[in-house]
Amino acid sequence: MNGKLQVPDDIRTLPMLPKPPELNPVENIWQFMRDNRLSNRVFKSYKEIPDLYCRAWNKLVEQPWTIMSIGRRDWAHRF
Repeated sequence: MNGKLQVPDDIRTLPMLPKPPELNPVENIWQFMRDNRLSNRVFKSYKEIPDLYCRAWNKLVEQPWTIMSIGRRDWAHRF
């Protein structure tokens, strides 16, 4: 072996985007948090921001089925 990947003739490789959200479910979790708990807010101080984020995160953690549905990738379950 020469250390290089040997790609069979019947397989085609495709370049990936640097941050494909379809492969990174955490991106979708943060989008859900922004859409449902963290948008359209005015903060009184910087101290309020981490407290709000912690409360929003803890609320989401109490809903494991919501997390699973956000992070599920249908293409990963077809095989």
